[in-house]
Amino acid sequence: MTGTAAEAPRTAARRRTRGRAWGLVGCGVVLAAPATLLAVRLTGLDAGTPFAMPMVFFPWSTALGVLVLGVMVAVPALRPWWAVAVVAALVAAQVALLLPRFTAESRYVPPESARLRVATVNTDGGRADPHALVDLVRTGRIDVLAVEQTPSRGLDALDKAGLGALMPYRELRPEYDSSIYSRHPLSHAGTTRIDTAWPQTTAQVTVGGRRVELVAVHTYYPLGDPKRWTRDMAALTSLAGRSGPDTVFLGDFNASLDHTPMRRLLAAGLTDTHDALGRGWARTWPVGHTLVPPLIQLDHVLYGSGLAGVSVAERTLPGTDHRAVVAVLALLPT
Repeated sequence: MTGTAAEAPRTAARRRTRGRAWGLVGCGVVLAAPATLLAVRLTGLDAGTPFAMPMVFFPWSTALGVLVLGVMVAVPALRPWWAVAVVAALVAAQVALLLPRFTAESRYVPPESARLRVATVNTDGGRADPHALVDLVRTGRIDVLAVEQTPSRGLDALDKAGLGALMPYRELRPEYDSSIYSRHPLSHAGTTRIDTAWPQTTAQVTVGGRRVELVAVHTYYPLGDPKRWTRDMAALTSLAGRSGPDTVFLGDFNASLDHTPMRRLLAAGLTDTHDALGRGWARTWPVGHTLVPPLIQLDHVLYGSGLAGVSVAERTLPGTDHRAVVAVLALLPT
């Protein structure tokens, strides 16, 4: 009886030790993904590699790290100081990388500055509801619209829905996957001659007496060929470096703000409107699925140093798997 009574506490202690060990192992397994993505984010290993696809989930992995840290702090058995310190360091590094995009830039925009209202949407092969898109242009008083992945039948449907009356000026390139519509006359319209999977459509529009260069972007996608996608982004970076301050790149970049090629593009002299306005975790894809909400941002409006972001929003259109991005940009005094 005495031996049995003495053995009971030791058995309970061994069970607690095993439970603690398994709990820590479980936390380690869950944190493997956030730790890997942090390493990729810091080293740039997503450029041209299969890591490009999972990199879009970096913000979600940060949320996962915060959740695990909360569990460890709440459960005494999972609170060895070294484990909490390691996880806290991981989470702190992730948060430090994400925090700036939730803080709006403090940039003064004179109220008399000319405004340019732009929108972009990937119509998913022309499946977007044309009447809903035309209504977006009308109610949002959009000046420039870029559409991606829109074949000729999709462009015809937009005209039948009344887009021609609102935006009579256009540079349509259905064979190259992107087109530009405008309320105002376009000049120097055409396509780029850079190393992208297909040419990007370009044009210039005059606003407030200044010519703004427009580039309607649709890159290759990293899931299909991460090297081809990286070359597309590198070509856009080269183009941005040669562009003036009054430049707008808008469209489906198939890239998030955590991708190394996107950060290089921004470093070439462009600013992401969502990032500048403290909305750097907007989600534009996928939509149209009952059980899956929008998870990542692939669609962006980028602008040069001669402009500033005033507002930005996402709009859901029936039929397409991308949300439209609508932005108001101001032309800063020269």
